Amino acid sequence: MRIAIVNDLRIAQEVLRRAVAAMPGASVAWTALDGHEALLACKRDTPDLILMDMVMPLMDGALATRAIMKECPCPILVVTSTIEGNLSLVYEALSAGAIDAVHTPQLASDGSVTGVDALIRKSRVALAAVAGTYSGHGESVARVPAQPLPHAPHSNRLAMVAIGSSTGGPHALSVVLRELQGHASICTVIVQHIDISYSSGLANWLTREIKRPVRIAIDGERLTVGETLVAATDDHLVIMAGCVRYVREPVAQIYRPSVDAFFHSVAVDRSLHGAAVLLTGMGRDGADGLRALRASGWHTIAQDRATSVVWGMPGAAVELGAAAEVLPLESIGAHASRRVVGHS
Repeated sequence: MRIAIVNDLRIAQEVLRRAVAAMPGASVAWTALDGHEALLACKRDTPDLILMDMVMPLMDGALATRAIMKECPCPILVVTSTIEGNLSLVYEALSAGAIDAVHTPQLASDGSVTGVDALIRKSRVALAAVAGTYSGHGESVARVPAQPLPHAPHSNRLAMVAIGSSTGGPHALSVVLRELQGHASICTVIVQHIDISYSSGLANWLTREIKRPVRIAIDGERLTVGETLVAATDDHLVIMAGCVRYVREPVAQIYRPSVDAFFHSVAVDRSLHGAAVLLTGMGRDGADGLRALRASGWHTIAQDRATSVVWGMPGAAVELGAAAEVLPLESIGAHASRRVVGHS
């Protein structure tokens, strides 16, 4: 596993070198002091993973991510020392195709490096996703029957739009949520692959982008129409009897929170009806869950290839026959609204 380091601070580069050295089978491919230098290096020698800083001279990390994903795409992990201070740049990078974001490891007074575990875990997820080595679901994920299940009348069930997203997800989510009509009569719940440190920032960023409240989902709360909720921990967000719960199982699931775990829980909850959407992302997480939702009577939508930053998750759903519709990003919100509000 060859990992590139992009950071304008020599001390940060050294800390990241030590972190890479702690990863089994990993080595440093090259280093760059700014985004432009990183783009040129990536064209010459595309690594398995790039650890990308945000605030740098000449070309910042967000612009570099966009350029690299266009000209020499490879997995990019945002590594930054501050969350709130770089919030807009972080979400620009995630929207452009960075897989996730994590804090920069720190050099302790005794010379050791702290915060390496999170970096290793996120790097493993990024590499597994792009390699397609992880299917996005496991035996411990609940299954639903292949045939549609009987429902209570729609009038007795809460109208919901369930959304899963990953690479490129923040921008895609903002577009879908802006186009979601009749949102006051719908509960919207989102599972986005993102580090726990950034979940509240995602909710705040989306609130500013769509000009209506988005907040993190609280364990134990009952779903309510008019709310837009985002998964907020590295446990799995699931729905049980119309309430939000966070659960550890399946422990082996590499994506935390998992879209598959979320979708499967929604598929077996008889108190809900609505539409489920699987947006841009690497890997296959959410594809099997979307198929379960379609089998249980939900309307299912996958983002199309042309508008996806990475057509991994939605593409896998299309392969499984899980999507009733495959739509460009700009059309998804309106189509989901019509399916849900029209049946409320």
